[in-house]
Amino acid sequence: MKSSFFASRFSSLLKEKQIKQIDLVHLAEANGIKLGKSQISQYVSGKSLPRKDMLHFLAHVLEVDPDWLLGAKEEPQKISAKGDDTMKTFNKSSKLENVLYDVRGPVVDEAARMEEAGAQVLKLNIGNPAPFGFRAPDEVIFDMRRQLTECEGYSNSKGLFSARKAIMQYAQLKNIPNVTMDDIYTGNGASDLINLSLLALLDNGDEVLIPSPDYPLWTACVTLAGGKPVHYICDEQSEWYPDIADMRKKITAKTKAIVIINPNNPTGALYPKEVLEQIVDLAREHQLMIFSDEIYDRLVMDNLEHVSIASLAPDLFCITLSGLSKSHMVAGFRVGWMILSGNKKLARDYIEGLNMLSNMRLCSNVPAQSIVQTALGGYQSVKNYLVPGGRLYEQREYVYKALNDIPGITAVKPKAAFYIFPKIDTKRFNITDDVQFALDFLREKHVLLINGRGFNWGEPDHFRVVYLPRVEVLSDAMGKLSDFLSHYHQQL
Repeated sequence: MKSSFFASRFSSLLKEKQIKQIDLVHLAEANGIKLGKSQISQYVSGKSLPRKDMLHFLAHVLEVDPDWLLGAKEEPQKISAKGDDTMKTFNKSSKLENVLYDVRGPVVDEAARMEEAGAQVLKLNIGNPAPFGFRAPDEVIFDMRRQLTECEGYSNSKGLFSARKAIMQYAQLKNIPNVTMDDIYTGNGASDLINLSLLALLDNGDEVLIPSPDYPLWTACVTLAGGKPVHYICDEQSEWYPDIADMRKKITAKTKAIVIINPNNPTGALYPKEVLEQIVDLAREHQLMIFSDEIYDRLVMDNLEHVSIASLAPDLFCITLSGLSKSHMVAGFRVGWMILSGNKKLARDYIEGLNMLSNMRLCSNVPAQSIVQTALGGYQSVKNYLVPGGRLYEQREYVYKALNDIPGITAVKPKAAFYIFPKIDTKRFNITDDVQFALDFLREKHVLLINGRGFNWGEPDHFRVVYLPRVEVLSDAMGKLSDFLSHYHQQL
């Protein structure tokens, strides 16, 4: 009898408060509680009752008395306000239901909880160079200080003349065609402009092709703009290059654009010209826009060269995004830009929309804009990190070998950026939930990684490692991972 009362009231409250089962799972994870979808299904169907601690957690989330949930006849206790029986609650927008950003998600929340309790956590979850001893070039800091008093007011909504001029000249060096000053927009990081450019483009139901795995902001911004993200596979067996056949198969009458991330986050892949030309041919055949996220274009190793896809598509409309966060180790300054190029006649109305949204946010960070000319025009000190003996090169070499030496782990060697996306033998370790794997490793070894499905990868068989720490720190982390996997067998 209790289970039927509980099932009825539990289900009713979930519906009333618009709480989805996955929301409960994430809330439980954030509170250090193991709760799976299968358990929730058992509760909803009345096949089982939660144990006492779980009952109190669910009652707390649903804001009712635990005894009432179990079948007490009186009405549930609710928060009251003067002059009213109930207080209005404010729920998150339904537009967020399918939005994912686990780079700062539930595993990161658990790491924060552990740190608040006094634990030391090694964070290999986010590409933030500063905590690992990477410093901005002295010349960049000097020039920002000298110009601060000139940056107290708003700039043009697209950015300072000096910044946009330098970006335009950089586009010329990258052979990006048909770019004028009016085609340059600065932003608070490239992330700001990803959101702005998709909001200006998409109507409800429009489709955008996005790589899998991806940098999850792309999928999130398409969703928030009302569009439908359609993921094409990047092939691990082919250096993580886009699977052109899969991309072609997923184009429909509703497809508006193709997104590429090159160099790629999270895999570290660098796409050769031949692959880019195939993508251009596909976009040309189906009259699609191209978005190219190139924030890591100056972090390329092994004497390879980055090619901007826009340089191969003068007859198409392209948007290229980049910035200084990674190449100049100033992630906190939030310096990003986008470049419109190619056949802009195809996008006159869209560009009006971009200008409207750009004007609405007034402008991007003006002190940060003031360093663009110095950063792009001066000596590129990041190159010292990317050759044998340089930090990023040696850290890449170490982590690639260390991961492949762990039984049950394989990894493709990255060619750019500072990420590697290893594959884990799920059968060997009984892994069906990659979030749980990341949480178990975090709790036992105090090392923070991000699970592969956080990058819109379809299987629980990958995770991302950021190899920004020095080799001795990476050695400690890889030793902990090896020790953890020597006995790990996932229990759900």
